[in-house]
Amino acid sequence: MGRTNEIADRYVEEYAAVDPVTATYAGIAGHDDQLTDYSPDGFAGRAELARRTLAALDADTPDSERERVAAEAMRERIGLELEMYDAGLSTSDLNVVASPQQELRGVFDLMPTETPEDWRAIAQRLAGLPEALAGYRRTLAQAADDGRVAARRQVEACADQCRSWLPPDNDFFGVLIAQATVDGSTAGSAGLVADLDRGAEAARQAVAAFERFLRQDLAPKARETDGVGRAHYSLTSRHFLGAAIDLEETYAWGWDELARIEREMTQLAARIVPGGSVEDAVAALDADPARKIPDKDSFRAWMQELADRTVEEMAGVHFDIPDEIRRIECRIAPTNEGAIYYTGPSEDFTRPGRMWWSVPKGVTSFSTWREVTTVYHEGVPGHHLQVGQTAVRKDSLNRWQRMLCWVSGHGEGWALYAERLMDELGYLDDPGAKLGMLDAQAFRAARVIVDIGMHLGLTVPSNADGWRVGERWNPQLGLEFLLAHSRIDEEFLRFELNRYLGWPGQAPSYKVGERIWLAARDDAKARKGAAFDLKEFHRAALDLGALGLDPLRQALARL
Repeated sequence: MGRTNEIADRYVEEYAAVDPVTATYAGIAGHDDQLTDYSPDGFAGRAELARRTLAALDADTPDSERERVAAEAMRERIGLELEMYDAGLSTSDLNVVASPQQELRGVFDLMPTETPEDWRAIAQRLAGLPEALAGYRRTLAQAADDGRVAARRQVEACADQCRSWLPPDNDFFGVLIAQATVDGSTAGSAGLVADLDRGAEAARQAVAAFERFLRQDLAPKARETDGVGRAHYSLTSRHFLGAAIDLEETYAWGWDELARIEREMTQLAARIVPGGSVEDAVAALDADPARKIPDKDSFRAWMQELADRTVEEMAGVHFDIPDEIRRIECRIAPTNEGAIYYTGPSEDFTRPGRMWWSVPKGVTSFSTWREVTTVYHEGVPGHHLQVGQTAVRKDSLNRWQRMLCWVSGHGEGWALYAERLMDELGYLDDPGAKLGMLDAQAFRAARVIVDIGMHLGLTVPSNADGWRVGERWNPQLGLEFLLAHSRIDEEFLRFELNRYLGWPGQAPSYKVGERIWLAARDDAKARKGAAFDLKEFHRAALDLGALGLDPLRQALARL
């Protein structure tokens, strides 16, 4: 008898205990007062759990198709995590988007704040930050001594990020604990207020110490080159995609895809401004008062209304949306780093799925034509539908599949596929919203080119319409290319470029993932012929849960 689900459930329990930060992100209760051990021993302990779990899976024989899919997904994911650890990539990881530094700050955004008990957990986590960051410092220092260290650009940017969380720039921790007295959650509890004050100050001191470590100790050891090279990139690309791809073929495809999208943008622009260019259309849309929102709160309300309306219109017509996930919450993030992201619901759905917008400094107004497709990407039918439907499927997915499995190529690829699907379904008939979708798609195609080009040290090909043909990619060339092929603020693009350089292989996972999703749909159409039903394809595909794109293709081919 197959034991895959039993192995998976045990792994979730053990993993949540050794990585409480991830447990909070995943919505697994019971660990909100603890922090993950980011010391060398902590990383080694999680690697050992991975080895034990893989051995248990290898000794088991699944006895159903569902267990087979789950076992394939677990082997692929946990196996890659172990590869990353054994290669020294996990213990040297420091980047501006998704390393332990950001996890330790961002986890507070997801913690409940309704009761005194919630605030006690926050106070304990704040008090634990010095030890957690000290452990992470030891890990990074040990990796650097072994010759594995992030690029100087990442180290300095992460130090700047630490500074942005502290007074006088922001005081993230002070703003956090101020909520406790504003909403009355600590009323009558002077001891709890004092604990929060002490915790916030300890957290500030810990972040300041970590910033000093980055500038004084790690930066001098950091490598000057930004690109990571083929061996490193091939591994991280597989990690983000759950598939092995031909990197040169994908690089060439990125150029073709960008050219295709930009041709479509040119045709559409002429409908918005007769005889005009894409730049003319963008200027006209940005100048349209009906498409402008004057402040953050109004913009959040606009996102919420569109997200709610889309759920209502999609449910029962194009998708079967369970009741538990018909609620999505739009929020302005407490940082100003420019990211837009989604966080899933908690296991018991008391915390809803949330769409977050980290509004950059200086941004005070918003153009809605650019962001209609963003709401579809982060909400329904994008991440919220995909992640929420997986979380609901207790009858067919084990706990690891529902709570801990995430593959960027699968998830981000689906979200880009969802944007294109909304166009197919008629939701982007407005030329402005359609141009916004195409502009976002072009940006994602440009990222495929820049990311692979910079990390592999490739050159600009001859079919680049004369743009710097033959030059080898470097960060300055990457910035110029992004500026030439997007209508995005330069400050944001500089952050994006740092993200690509520090998170190799992640940025292409959006378009490459979408490519694989579209190919899987085409394959299902070819196999089923007249019997193909789009709604049924989506239901069956999402019911598989998150998994690597190679296991996804294999599982879909068996349906």
